[in-house]
Amino acid sequence: MMQSDTFKYFDPSRVPSPCFVVDEVAIERNLQILAHVQEASGAKILAALKAFSLWHLGPLVSKYLSGICASGYHEALLGYDEYTSKSERGEVHVFSAAFSDSEFAKTLPIANHIVFNSFSQWKKFKPQLVDSDVDVGLRINPQHSEGTTPIYDPCAAGSRLGIPLSQFKKYESAGGNLQGINGLHFHTLCEQGLEPLRRTLAVIEDRFAQYLPQMQWINFGGGHHISHPDYDIDGLIELIKNFSQKYNIQVYLEPGEAIAIRTGVLVSEVLDVAHTDQAQLILDTSATCHMPDTLEMPYRPDIFLADNEEMGQKGEKQYSYRLGGMTCLAGDVIGDYSANQSLKVGDRLIFDDMAHYTMVKTSTFNGVQLPAIAIWNSKTDQLKVIREFTHDDFKTRLS
Repeated sequence: MMQSDTFKYFDPSRVPSPCFVVDEVAIERNLQILAHVQEASGAKILAALKAFSLWHLGPLVSKYLSGICASGYHEALLGYDEYTSKSERGEVHVFSAAFSDSEFAKTLPIANHIVFNSFSQWKKFKPQLVDSDVDVGLRINPQHSEGTTPIYDPCAAGSRLGIPLSQFKKYESAGGNLQGINGLHFHTLCEQGLEPLRRTLAVIEDRFAQYLPQMQWINFGGGHHISHPDYDIDGLIELIKNFSQKYNIQVYLEPGEAIAIRTGVLVSEVLDVAHTDQAQLILDTSATCHMPDTLEMPYRPDIFLADNEEMGQKGEKQYSYRLGGMTCLAGDVIGDYSANQSLKVGDRLIFDDMAHYTMVKTSTFNGVQLPAIAIWNSKTDQLKVIREFTHDDFKTRLS
């Protein structure tokens, strides 16, 4: 079953290949869910640009949410320019594992919140914050893992992200205090439901409760699958309200994938059908260039043919193929699939649910063409290709 359900009957021949296609109607559907949570709970919800930064839709996102969160200066500036209203700006929150001097100097004038990853970074930049109205926060590491994949687990052993309780104790024992710190930030989730958040909060209350009364706000981070059909929205609203009232504190959430899940696809075309020890489909889409999470996580994307047939596991259907890209990397392999029909050069494939994270991670390794970007409206059927990439985009990445 296609997760990006509005694309069930989308004709992939309408766009160039490869091409990311995002349905603005599905994006707004997700934003409306997030806006409901925001209004009913009193929380402020920020769009995490690290997951989805299709700034063409910035005005739509800012219509529903309180602002954006960024992972450094460039995302912060993009959010400031494209996601916040010029007449009534939304909030710009910025976290970085470490700020350079030059990046911090450029970030400070456009940020509302800056979150530091260590006491040493806070100490270093504190003099620049004296005459600033920026809210300052610290990222904490509750050392409570809810993730199943270490590469995506900020609380895995040896993590460089967040300050554990032991460092708070060490800082205080050396005479330090938290004067000037307005809030705390944590991030433990990755595409998860309410119960992992509930367990995380219990740990935070157990380990960091003594600091909460001093804070004006707390940021629950990202990874919340709020717009997923199975998410317990009412439970989340109740959880936020109870926590906020208990500590008299403003709650923030910064979902990324919840804005873009089930909203977009990646269209690809078969360039060659080769035969080695098995049938190989060589695509104009590359795992390493266009969907690196299939190798890093790894995970197996769902793929549909132009007639809406979902490709199956190897051997499940009549014709089996290994799908790979056209780069020189031997491991540029998306996976082994099967279909009820024999596939040929020129056939179009639709990779499901590819709007979040996949789009922001593309690269031009081997000079591979970046996918075009199209906006579709599933209600009006209006389709517009908003970006096609050229040789200059590859050339100007280096010099």
